[in-house]
Amino acid sequence: MQEDNGSGHFRHSSKEGMWLPVIKSLPRSAVVLLFPVVVIVGVLAYTRVIDTPPTLSGISSTKSALSTKIPFSIQRETPLNCGVYNLTRTCPTNQNPIQQDDQSRSSSATCPEYFRWIDEDLRPWAHTGITQEMVERAKATANFKLVILKGRAYLETYQKSFQTRDVFTLWGILQLLRRYPGKVPDLELMFDCVDWPVVLANQYSGPVSQQPPPLFRYCGNDDTLDIVFPDWSFWGWAEVNIKPWEILLGELKEGNKRIPWLNREPYAYWKGNPSVAETREDLMKCNVSENHDWNARLYAQDWKRETEEGFKKSDLANQCTHRYKVYIEGSAWSVSEKYILACDSTTLLVKPHYYDFFTRGLIPGHHYWPIKEDDKCRSIKFAVDWGNSHKPRAHQIGKAASEFIQEELKMDFVYDYMFHLLNAYAKLFTYKPSISGNATELCVESMVCGAEGSEKKFMMESLVKGPADTDPCTMPAPFDPPSLYAQLQRKKNSIERVESWERSYWQNQNITS
Repeated sequence: MQEDNGSGHFRHSSKEGMWLPVIKSLPRSAVVLLFPVVVIVGVLAYTRVIDTPPTLSGISSTKSALSTKIPFSIQRETPLNCGVYNLTRTCPTNQNPIQQDDQSRSSSATCPEYFRWIDEDLRPWAHTGITQEMVERAKATANFKLVILKGRAYLETYQKSFQTRDVFTLWGILQLLRRYPGKVPDLELMFDCVDWPVVLANQYSGPVSQQPPPLFRYCGNDDTLDIVFPDWSFWGWAEVNIKPWEILLGELKEGNKRIPWLNREPYAYWKGNPSVAETREDLMKCNVSENHDWNARLYAQDWKRETEEGFKKSDLANQCTHRYKVYIEGSAWSVSEKYILACDSTTLLVKPHYYDFFTRGLIPGHHYWPIKEDDKCRSIKFAVDWGNSHKPRAHQIGKAASEFIQEELKMDFVYDYMFHLLNAYAKLFTYKPSISGNATELCVESMVCGAEGSEKKFMMESLVKGPADTDPCTMPAPFDPPSLYAQLQRKKNSIERVESWERSYWQNQNITS
């Protein structure tokens, strides 16, 4: 080995010098045999020197400074090995190793208020528990059944979902297992990836009725008992080039800064596919025309053309250009809601019929402005006129929504919601989950190693590198009847107050005209 002596020349190290007399005195054949041994010994000695703690204060401080640059999470990374998987086609035996309880782990803050709805979603089984027969009945419409045993996942597919909804939903659950290894209990669940809920509450009411099947999906409504779960797009929507939420959330935050709220276009903006629902086609009638200006600027999204042109006009972070943005459901709830709320623009939310896991935490008049479903155009015009006349208040509503999305819907809480929901769900089981003969083991390698294009890119971008350094957030107390009633009444009163203002506005317009 050579070292720089400070003058630009190199000298042999003392360790190399020790061996030169010995080597020179040996026959050439012996040298050939001895040389590999010398190299190995030299490497081991050098490695030992590297690993030995320095005694000089200057060297010690340098080593300390270097070590502080390495985050603790990197030291705990769970390896991803496609080379081994591609050879064996079996999931690694050490995936998601169970972590010992670490007393030094910091406890996170209390979970957001919308976590309280977990208990409400599971209330139908609170007294009876969940039997195997109930779970099997949920198979009727399910896309897949997922079993988790000792931190490992097993999949039984019944029917393929639309696009890659099932793929990224399963990917998200695998990331949860990597984030909290050994902490997700044994369970099995049926998942339906279709938009609209199907477990009708009125079919399971009355003293002699059977218990409803526990069926997971992305949204619910007041007439159904489906269990709501975070949607696939949090890990990426490959077909429309929507990035994983952790990346997109940062881009939306930066996009908010480009145009201050007061400098944005003083109109209501919406861009989407109107053909998926009558209510959206009705919304398009509110667009500006020669006869009317309802303060709305509405655009039909042509996804086929966007795909062909490389999604140049569908960057969500570049759509924070208007003071007001409209949210309207499609065939059911829409994943677009979180992107619209994140934009710092005042969200004009057309009366919804569905909810997802976090939207029940939104308060009308605080996080959004309610818009009538059966009188959209006049309702939007009033909202924009009111906002432009009360700019600080309107801006405050938009800011409250974007702060909610940035702080209470970050990926940490998405994973914690999944964790607490699955833990509460598993506690209701009256039987021990098992793996059927049709199930196959699912792991990160089995999903990502053979993926291609945007699908693989989004998987790698949303990959959980290793176990979390903190425990999941602490669940808030569940609703009791009075607190739940107060929550629902507050929302109702806020909507009625806005509708009262709107009636007065149009009455004055008629009198003036």
